[in-house]
Amino acid sequence: MLNRFTKGWTKLLAAFAGLALTACATQPAETAPAAAASGEMRPALWRLSDPDTNIYLFGTIHTLPEGVDWRTPAIEAAIAASDELVTEIVIPDDPMAAMGTMMRLGMGQGLPPILERVPAGKREALSAAIASSGLPAAIFDRMKTWTAAVTLAAIAFQRAGLDPERGVERSLAATFRQRQKPWSGLETMDEQLGFFDSLPEAEQRTFLVGVLESPEEIRREFDGMLASWTSGDIAAIARTFDDEAKMSANLRETLLVRRNSRWAEWLQRRLDRPGTVFVAVGAGHLAGRDSVQDMLQRRGLRAERVQ
Repeated sequence: MLNRFTKGWTKLLAAFAGLALTACATQPAETAPAAAASGEMRPALWRLSDPDTNIYLFGTIHTLPEGVDWRTPAIEAAIAASDELVTEIVIPDDPMAAMGTMMRLGMGQGLPPILERVPAGKREALSAAIASSGLPAAIFDRMKTWTAAVTLAAIAFQRAGLDPERGVERSLAATFRQRQKPWSGLETMDEQLGFFDSLPEAEQRTFLVGVLESPEEIRREFDGMLASWTSGDIAAIARTFDDEAKMSANLRETLLVRRNSRWAEWLQRRLDRPGTVFVAVGAGHLAGRDSVQDMLQRRGLRAERVQ
């Protein structure tokens, strides 16, 4: 039975686990204009520090339309001051490496046909999405349900003019590599895709239904989040993900709470070593209850907002 957690997947993927979309990029994104920014461009930036260590925390959007210039003077200064970049994962240079991980984790045996995994009223939409994907229809029957959902979401994002190649992480990685500074990840690709793989089948099916939106619907939903992000409106970003109608308790625990707790522990340990680090993770991890900042406060640490 379809439940209330079928909407909001566009925002969840873009701000929590959009790097998984990189593994499923099958075609160039169509060019589409960026949403008009209302007011000054000021994506939120924080600093966690002690006498010999500075850690910048930056909330990202993993996939962006063309023409979003998010690099403010404050962000550029933080990047220039940093000795290393840390993101959720290190994105493989070879897209086939990411695809290999996806296929290794995401294919199953003895699965029902993909159309039988959604309610009857959604089968026509799923058939249309598969037909327009450019992939053989038979391969979807062999995919785990979450794999089919991520694959179709990646294609829909691209058709909406949104591309992980234009995402914040790709831009940051290019800068740090150009300056010959190291780049590391808080998680591996296996771990990140494993979060989806660990979801109960019922929730994976809800996920699949939730990605069956038109490119126009995806872009409209995404543009609202983009406007909140570019203006640094953390309260608006938090409302998107704090609403239980957008995120089930299990999904919230899997994608948000446990990861934020682990990352806060990593940040606390990193303060034991001197230097300056630029840490960039999805914007949803740095907003609202159970955010990374909340987890740090529980450890007696405070991240100061600097933009």
